[in-house]
Amino acid sequence: MIHVYGIKNCYTCRQALKWLTAEGIDHSWQDVRETPLPEEKLKEWVDIVGKEKLLNKRSTSYRGLTEAQKQQLDGDNMDEILGLFKEIPTLLKRPLFEKEGQIVFGFKAPEQEKIKEMSA
Repeated sequence: MIHVYGIKNCYTCRQALKWLTAEGIDHSWQDVRETPLPEEKLKEWVDIVGKEKLLNKRSTSYRGLTEAQKQQLDGDNMDEILGLFKEIPTLLKRPLFEKEGQIVFGFKAPEQEKIKEMSA
């Protein structure tokens, strides 16, 4: 089963969920605003792909951060980085697809192919 993380009012997340259903891909959904991610899960993702790949610098949330918060994200203090991801979950790229340690971000054609491979 592929676990999908995002926010319910994100157009791309809604499209991804419709596509997964249409493709018959078994999946679960978690709105990261309604059900916050545990710090352990965030740390696992950072360990797998790195904080740079998790961070959505094009998001309104990122643009709204103070300079001090942006410096925290650029720093090496993992507690501060995870704290910001936990406090502001919309800083994460989305949708995020996860299965057995494999992670895919986004929902363009290349990602769709990776998701199909993950589901096989």
